[in-house]
Amino acid sequence: MAAPALRASSVPSRWADPALWLFGSLIAALIFLVANPILRLVWDSIGVVDGAGVTLDHYIAAFGRSRHVQAMLNSLYLGGAVTLIALLLGVPLALAVSRTNMPGRGLAHLSVLAAFVMPNFLGAIAWILLAGPNAGWLNRLWLALFGGDKGPFNIFSFWGLAFVIALYTFPLVYVFTKSALDLVSTELEDAASIHGAGKLRTLTRVTLPLVMPSIVGASILIFLESVALYGTPALIAIPAGINLATTQIATFFEYPLRIHQAAAFAMPILLLTVVMLFMQRKILSRKGFVSVSGKGGERRAFDVGAWKWLLMAHAGLIGLLTVVMPLVILILASLSKAWGRGVAAGNLSFANYHDIFFQQLTVRSALINTVLFSGATALVCVLMGLCIAYATQRRITPLPGVVQFLALAPIAVPGLILAIGLYAAYAGPPFSLYGTGALIVIAFTTRFLPIAVTACGASVRSLNPELEEAVRVLGGGRLTVLAKVVFPLLRKTLAGVFILVFVICTKELSTAVFLTGPQSRVVSVLTLDLSEQGNYETLAAMGVVLVVITTLVVAAGMRIAGRDFMLRRG
Repeated sequence: MAAPALRASSVPSRWADPALWLFGSLIAALIFLVANPILRLVWDSIGVVDGAGVTLDHYIAAFGRSRHVQAMLNSLYLGGAVTLIALLLGVPLALAVSRTNMPGRGLAHLSVLAAFVMPNFLGAIAWILLAGPNAGWLNRLWLALFGGDKGPFNIFSFWGLAFVIALYTFPLVYVFTKSALDLVSTELEDAASIHGAGKLRTLTRVTLPLVMPSIVGASILIFLESVALYGTPALIAIPAGINLATTQIATFFEYPLRIHQAAAFAMPILLLTVVMLFMQRKILSRKGFVSVSGKGGERRAFDVGAWKWLLMAHAGLIGLLTVVMPLVILILASLSKAWGRGVAAGNLSFANYHDIFFQQLTVRSALINTVLFSGATALVCVLMGLCIAYATQRRITPLPGVVQFLALAPIAVPGLILAIGLYAAYAGPPFSLYGTGALIVIAFTTRFLPIAVTACGASVRSLNPELEEAVRVLGGGRLTVLAKVVFPLLRKTLAGVFILVFVICTKELSTAVFLTGPQSRVVSVLTLDLSEQGNYETLAAMGVVLVVITTLVVAAGMRIAGRDFMLRRG
């Protein structure tokens, strides 16, 4: 007897699969987060205001003044200067930590982590207090010791600006160079020594060429970061009278608002970023420069003799300039009734901390907003990053390459330029999100989602799919696989990604500067307001509290995900 035909209603519909709706929602979210603001940015640069059609008038207005063109050139000069200083700081330190018997290598490595954690804008404030031309404490110390009319230090200069930016971007050079050095076997260097090459010749003819692609790749990233940075230039370049591309873009947001000119002015920076990131990718993919794939071969520290003490002095100087001196001056300023009076018993007080917690509602609100927005962004990035990485690596969604491209595209958009696109897309109707915390979280998520997708993608690739297939055979769906298999196996990676994104969000200024309102202001944006008012005592106290919070979070991350989770190259 033939089996009765199945009713159509008993056949499970493909559309009833919750995973399909989840991954479809992810694609929609990526279009909302990434494609819409970038396309809106491009359109605003060429679109006719309040009408249809295309025009180049916005470009003519943006670049029609020599001051505007000079601002762009100044940014390119600054990028080159910062890159040079960062190389001088980072490459010798990476060589010392990775390849030599320099004492205190672990401490030097931790000092780089501390420099990475220190927000750029707080470092700039600290160096204003240290090396301001009149009241800077280093200049006052110089005058007390040697006399004279004025001290030798002036942070409000082109090279002062480049120096401060380099202090907090050189960790990129260090990480890229050290990661490459850790993969190079010392057997090649031994072979050079056997053939009569000295240590210096071996370094210049063998070791450095092997890691040169990584050094060049890091240099490109630092150059682009310097060109697109806003916080430190706003604090130092504007008082110094140095006009840069990012500070010029900020003037387009003054009354009357000129969003179309801002979009047009941002296009060369966006194009430069895309081209240079493409170059970086091609350089880093050139396997001909690599000695081995990373497995096998002996790696040991070289005895560099008396040079180890010079290298240790170099490492100590970097730690002093990036962490110790800035933190000491911030703590002293935060405890001062008036920071210009110096260290005196009658000038020390905890009143500034009392004020920011109990009196200064704006500061307390900014601290709370920073923690809440950073935590929300980190959570969204982890969840979206895991789902996108799983969907693309396991090829669940249609066009997985397009989905991955959308998720990683924001890495090619500088934060300030992304903020312009987000402002154009979501500040006005129908969304009207300007000044809300939701827009800040959207901006941060868009900016830092590539970090989560990259980290989660590498971890998903390392998982054996047989465990997932076993769950599927037993009747579990894709969501069950994610919840019961993938998530538990990757919990350490996900915790590390959460903490990394959280810490980076607390430092972010460029993306937030045009998007915050009175109720959604974060610490980075409030720093600019307080510095304009000259309220460095309150600013320093707020900065110290932020550093304490991020340090505790990083300590938790080191406990959960390992000591190097923030300096690990994906």
